[in-house]
Amino acid sequence: MKFVLAAIGSKYIHNNLAVHSLRAYALAGGVSGCVETVEYTINQNREDILADLYRRRPDAIGFSCYIWNISLVEQLAADLHRILPDTYIWLGGPEVSFEPERWFQRMPFLTGIMVGEGEETFLQLMRYYDGIESRRMGEGSGVHTPKSLVEIPGIVWSAPLETADQEGSREVNCFLPEVTLQVYGNPLREPMDLSEVPFVQEHMAGDVAHKIVYYESSRGCPFSCSYCLSSIDKKLRFRDWTLVERELASFLEQKVPQVKFVDRTFNCSHAHAQRIWRYIKDHDNGVTNFHFEVSADLLNEEELTLLGSMRPGLVQLEIGVQSVNPHTLKEIHRTMDLDQLAANVIRLRDAGNIHLHLDLIAGLPEEDYGSFGRSFDWVYGLHPENLQLGFLKVLRGTHMYAMEREYGLTYSGYPPYEVLETRWISYEELCRLKQVEKVLEIYYNSGQFPTTMEYLGRCYDSAFALYEDLATYYEGQGLFARQLSRQERFSVLWDFIQNGTDGAVSVENGAKWSENYEKVKDCGVAWQDILVYDYYLRENAKVRPAWAMSQKEHWQSITDWYAAYGAVSPQLAEYAGSTYRQLLHSTHAEILSRDFSQRGQKHMIIFDYGHRDPLTGNAVTWEAVEWKE
Repeated sequence: MKFVLAAIGSKYIHNNLAVHSLRAYALAGGVSGCVETVEYTINQNREDILADLYRRRPDAIGFSCYIWNISLVEQLAADLHRILPDTYIWLGGPEVSFEPERWFQRMPFLTGIMVGEGEETFLQLMRYYDGIESRRMGEGSGVHTPKSLVEIPGIVWSAPLETADQEGSREVNCFLPEVTLQVYGNPLREPMDLSEVPFVQEHMAGDVAHKIVYYESSRGCPFSCSYCLSSIDKKLRFRDWTLVERELASFLEQKVPQVKFVDRTFNCSHAHAQRIWRYIKDHDNGVTNFHFEVSADLLNEEELTLLGSMRPGLVQLEIGVQSVNPHTLKEIHRTMDLDQLAANVIRLRDAGNIHLHLDLIAGLPEEDYGSFGRSFDWVYGLHPENLQLGFLKVLRGTHMYAMEREYGLTYSGYPPYEVLETRWISYEELCRLKQVEKVLEIYYNSGQFPTTMEYLGRCYDSAFALYEDLATYYEGQGLFARQLSRQERFSVLWDFIQNGTDGAVSVENGAKWSENYEKVKDCGVAWQDILVYDYYLRENAKVRPAWAMSQKEHWQSITDWYAAYGAVSPQLAEYAGSTYRQLLHSTHAEILSRDFSQRGQKHMIIFDYGHRDPLTGNAVTWEAVEWKE
């Protein structure tokens, strides 16, 4: 028996933890059949994936299903059934675990669906298939082997009417008028002991140096957020510490670039979180980064002190704020102390050693366009490294899905089932927020315009209004339809600052822009200096933009400084013995106003690309105090 577990990720760097966990558990359970795992991405050619699966000639295949890959899975499964009609086809994963009967309506050729936790279910399924093979060969088995799919909890399965054995299973309504098929749902499986799952990474082939390694130290979530599938699993379970310690040591020994914990709320247990954080701090290899999803308001003094003492870049934290509207938070069953969250985020940010990623969700109940703008301003004011503006996904199985009528939810009928409008926010307003999201990604989350956006923000009473204006400018200039280079994005921002929207602003936003533009124009800031500073902060660009002031009059004085001080400057000590050309390759000198003021004194800034901020990747900069204008 050959069972292929197929995963289709959104990117190459992502590993699918689920299929490897199923395989590892089945092998530990002593299955005699062959279990293979194979990973693809949604960016690969569908025909190439199909051909590869065909060449593997599986007796059975299982697809790991999520909102980002289900459309491709459906196409592949249908074609695979046509070219390998005798192959059993199984699905599993969050996308098919709720209202699974609908997938039999769409794909009547399916053998079954594994619902919920899959490790023990898959082990029993493999034993079932192994048992069929053993009985065919006249052999026995030393373990209990299910003789019918009825005996396997956690599956929904189909069978021809004349052979279906429905004893012990509940019949599931499945309207297939032209198909002689019946679908049965077995009882759900009880939550399993997470410590019984083998260390998945020991069973994974391939180079981990170029991929994110996903790791699970707990399952379940104590919270009840109405939009999240994790809120359904209320039984919180932790992996035994002796296993976690050994597995963390393995990651550190291999110098894996990034380990991403998939625990839904990592710090819901203080003891568990502190033990892991203390271990990775004490055994830091100087390379590996660990990512955690946390509730920031739950962090206590001991945890904040511990996190603040870590190597810059060792840890990054993802913090779901989602909204600051109290009526919204109550409606989505989200308990959160916003004042404590803000205080803890500010403390972590000021420590300067942890990358902070804060999330908002647009389209939640009780949140209209204005309310979302206020949530945006609140989170933006905390100055995280990344502010993700996401949009509500209405997922089957969640409380949000059950409240569709009451909330006036209209959402896409296709994955990822994203909200289109609600009682509180229109489709047009959500489209506007999509544009805001795009310019936010370009000018804030990219980290390439930090100084410029900081100074622009000072000219606005609302950060949200700033990104609205940027979105208006992009729309008016037709820029959303273009792929802009890094240099072009700087040029666009320069034109935005210098000329306003040049008639591109819609009528309803025109007055607001005029008011804000007057502040930008009259603030006394040397915008050219700020943009040039940001332009060279990330890379030693070879092409100087047309809008940047010429350095020709300063070339001789810059050359003289490098000749006189470059070799002896304490900041450049590591470049001792380098030639002038080598120094110019590793550094860049720029003449700028001292305080980015239009009337400020000029000085020389050195950009050192051999030394970078571990959180942002930007060059270390310092002033060449010996240089005089």
